[in-house]
Amino acid sequence: MAKVKYFYDADTLSYRKIEKKKRDYFKRSIFFILGASLLMFIGFVGLSQVIITPAHRADKDELENLKLHYTLINKRLDESATILGQLQERDNNIYRTYFEADPISDDVRKAGFGGVNRYKALDGFNNSKMIKGLTKNVDILSKQIAVQSQSLDEIVSLAKEKEKMLASIPAVLPIKKGSFYVASGYKMRMHPILKIRKLHKGMDFTAPRGTPIYASGNGKIYRAQRSSTFGKVVYIDHGYGYKSIYAHMSKMVVRRGQQVRRGDIIGYVGSTGLSVAPHLHYEVHKNGKALNPISFYYGDLTPEEFLAIQQSSEEGQSFD
Repeated sequence: MAKVKYFYDADTLSYRKIEKKKRDYFKRSIFFILGASLLMFIGFVGLSQVIITPAHRADKDELENLKLHYTLINKRLDESATILGQLQERDNNIYRTYFEADPISDDVRKAGFGGVNRYKALDGFNNSKMIKGLTKNVDILSKQIAVQSQSLDEIVSLAKEKEKMLASIPAVLPIKKGSFYVASGYKMRMHPILKIRKLHKGMDFTAPRGTPIYASGNGKIYRAQRSSTFGKVVYIDHGYGYKSIYAHMSKMVVRRGQQVRRGDIIGYVGSTGLSVAPHLHYEVHKNGKALNPISFYYGDLTPEEFLAIQQSSEEGQSFD
């Protein structure tokens, strides 16, 4: 049974029953409903921070997985950059040095990306900083790899040219070992015919008339003629600044403009021109300057053989 409430009326000096108005009841009902709704909303928001839906959990797990992969990829990029750095160092200090090529500067290898913001399209995301950092690292590494690839292509080209150059340098004896004696080397001496002291610019190999004479390196015959001093003489242009001269032949078997390879027979030992006995006078020139031929026999002599020829060239007498 509902309680009845009274109030004291001073005018009538009596207690009167409190009558509830429907309007007041309606207001209280509205306030109750609004309060309950507010409490429910606050409760829902609070619970949503604690209770994670399956879809939300899947998204969260995927994000954590992406962050883990990001860390691993960055680690692999760092390892690749370290390996590339070692390759760049060998490239500059070994490969390019050996082939006489200028090293590639750090300014070229590690040049940045100037101009407009390349990564503006990656702004505005929750993880923009992470994505932009990874993208930039990949771009830098890709550019350095491209520069290194171009350098290696150049090294391959230089290696092929180096192989060609090594085959062209006059680096072997012009007469077969065991068939000659070194009469005179590169030195000042008295000319046996002119009787004047002058520099002997080559080496004299004494050998029987008709002994084969070989090209000491790949090249092109640019002279094959008879001279008053050298007699029958052959000149070979090896390229790269190198030339060689073969004088006093009894017979020439090559002609001007002919291409020859190291070891090809170009003539035979004789005593034509200003010569006192059958022998080969042999010279090597680099950029127009006569050099001591003994410095070029590294491709054909053992250390013991080299010392024997060196001693003979210093002690012997010139035949031309």
